[in-house]
Amino acid sequence: MLPAALPLAARAFAQPSGQNAPSPVAAPPPLVLLHGLLASSRHWQTVSAELADLRPVFAVDLRNHGRSPRAATMTFDVMVDDLLAWLDARQLPVIDLLGHSMGGKLAMAFACRHPERVRRLVVVDIAPRAYRTPTHVPEFRAMHELRLDSLRSRAEAEMRLEGRVADVGMRRFLAGNLERDDATGAWRWHFDLLALTAALPSLKGSPLAAHDRFPGRTLFLAGERSPYVTPEDLPLIRAHFPCADVLRLPRSGHNPHLESRADFLSGLETFLNDPAPVS
Repeated sequence: MLPAALPLAARAFAQPSGQNAPSPVAAPPPLVLLHGLLASSRHWQTVSAELADLRPVFAVDLRNHGRSPRAATMTFDVMVDDLLAWLDARQLPVIDLLGHSMGGKLAMAFACRHPERVRRLVVVDIAPRAYRTPTHVPEFRAMHELRLDSLRSRAEAEMRLEGRVADVGMRRFLAGNLERDDATGAWRWHFDLLALTAALPSLKGSPLAAHDRFPGRTLFLAGERSPYVTPEDLPLIRAHFPCADVLRLPRSGHNPHLESRADFLSGLETFLNDPAPVS
């Protein structure tokens, strides 16, 4: 028996209004965005604001991230239940669903298990398989070694991480996830580091069972410079998502919504606004 679903926090972006709003008959379903590991809904703010002209957009904080509750259990099964409960609480019967990295794995699992709730699925730079490389291990080790009790600023945190995390963008991302406790002023992470560390082996695994399948229209948006989606992944993608297209963004790595936003938005909006049904 799975633990009870957690009440997730989310950011809601501008509802359709004024001259840009579609007619009620033509209005597309809400778009729900799921972030990756160590990220949160705030990392979608710029993209969400641009997407919200024609539809409601929601960016969700997954469990153990952002403003959502913390819990020891962190599996794709419980996260599917969290998302389902969040949709039911907001009376959203059908959505377009987009997930990046870990959020993309969750989006795949949710669409396969609740296909009636998803009109279109977008998976950003992740494939439906296990990843056995030591991804995130240096970053997690560095975060555990960082002494928050003597930290004076995010800039100092970034400097201390320099010898442990090679990539400057990753150091900046990690330091940006530090926040001060309102009551004590002490620094803390914007996620539950201990829970995520324990869950990392599970989160690296495939979110899908062999029989999982989503028959709806699906887009895999992959960074050309990223190793996360390869040509060898295409047969597995099509086995689980028979109506999938794959779009590679030539100027992007693992975070196309941040690294190549114009190309990302163009490919996403073309897919979401295409009236063609499943063929």
